[in-house]
Amino acid sequence: MSSWTTNHPTVLDEKSIRQSIALACRWIIDRSLITTKDHGLPRHSFSHAARYTDWRGAFKGEYSARDQRWGFFCPLWHGGQGVKALVMAYEVLKDDEYLRAARLGADFILRYRVNDPADADYGLLLAFENASEYINSSAIMETLGGLFALSDATGDKQYAEAAVAALRWVQRKLWLPDEGLFWDEYDPDKRTRHRAPWMKKECFPQPGRPLLDDGVFLTGWKLTGDQSFKEIAVQTADRLLRDENPPGNWKAYPPAFPDTGILHPRHAYWWGRPLWMVSQATGDKRYLEACRRSAQWYVQAIRYDGGLFRDTGPDFRTPSFGHATSGAACAVILWAELTREFGDKQWIEPLRRSLSFCQSVQFTGAKDPNLQGAILEKVLPPRRHRCPPVVLARPRHILLRVGGVSGVAGRAGSPEAVAAHGGRDPPNPPRSAPAAAEPRRLTPRVAELSMVA
Repeated sequence: MSSWTTNHPTVLDEKSIRQSIALACRWIIDRSLITTKDHGLPRHSFSHAARYTDWRGAFKGEYSARDQRWGFFCPLWHGGQGVKALVMAYEVLKDDEYLRAARLGADFILRYRVNDPADADYGLLLAFENASEYINSSAIMETLGGLFALSDATGDKQYAEAAVAALRWVQRKLWLPDEGLFWDEYDPDKRTRHRAPWMKKECFPQPGRPLLDDGVFLTGWKLTGDQSFKEIAVQTADRLLRDENPPGNWKAYPPAFPDTGILHPRHAYWWGRPLWMVSQATGDKRYLEACRRSAQWYVQAIRYDGGLFRDTGPDFRTPSFGHATSGAACAVILWAELTREFGDKQWIEPLRRSLSFCQSVQFTGAKDPNLQGAILEKVLPPRRHRCPPVVLARPRHILLRVGGVSGVAGRAGSPEAVAAHGGRDPPNPPRSAPAAAEPRRLTPRVAELSMVA
């Protein structure tokens, strides 16, 4: 197995994994976590920054090594995932600082919610992201897992209570029970719900999406006993079974592209992974088998070295750039859970391959202190012949989503090499293993993509 880095072990062992987790958590706490009321970023592209007046506990969402520039995408969504990562790290390493930082992150989330029970929007989380001017429903739901996890770890009920209130708000405002779907966006000023502007009717005729993200409605059901939460999860899962195409995935819904069949690297994780939870809750094996098909989709999508690309086509061809470390690590989570919960053995080999790859792209000797301990997410192609590729790292879900670069073709240096050479490629950079299929040619739009969710 070839890889971009050589200073990591090729054989997985518990000690090295613990070291990687600790190093990643130091990056989250020391570099990504904001501890001042002002975010301190003079240049960023987050259009909703003015809505948040107290940034203490937020996580800076992404970092470009080429520009040495931090940015945001969706602070609440990424914050919830970061909180979850820190809680999970605490459960393994028992470092109290992780819980302290997780509380700061959760307090930021609770600061930006409607907390007046008399308000019709009580429970709403102000989860704005950069792709739209409105609140994003999936961003709300992906925030909640961290609140549930922190409440369970600390015994502090306020976090779980806020998560349950958010579920009830989603149920009241966004749930479409006759469809098994959720509206995608909400305007808090006009108190109106609507389709996302990027969900064009000619491509996506359905009014919303089947958001099963993190199985949070099942978590709410187990915590409260509210049967309606379970019914929402089951109806959403039924819609996913109905619309599954290709096997284990859903090209009918964005951020997939139904006309080309190109799939987002975390699509099968968001909606395929929670299906095993629905199966356990109902005893219906159809959901488990669909979840296993999602796991098999990842087996086919990962490259020889265990990495993954953002744009994976129906024939599993990919670009040469635009990698997705998070997708590889999400696959690891899914495979690990199926192995743990159901004794599946077929996922162990790809799990080890992708987890080993994920470890290999952690920055352990970077000269740029903003990279030390980070997990590489993506390398974009050069904009001009002499311009180095973009190397980006992201904190969210870093414990759960670790991964990096695979199938690199063309002129791109290793993360360590790029950092060590002041952002310039060293001569003859090492390459990762080739993609399983010949990569398609990148369009100029893809070549200039900035880091988005």
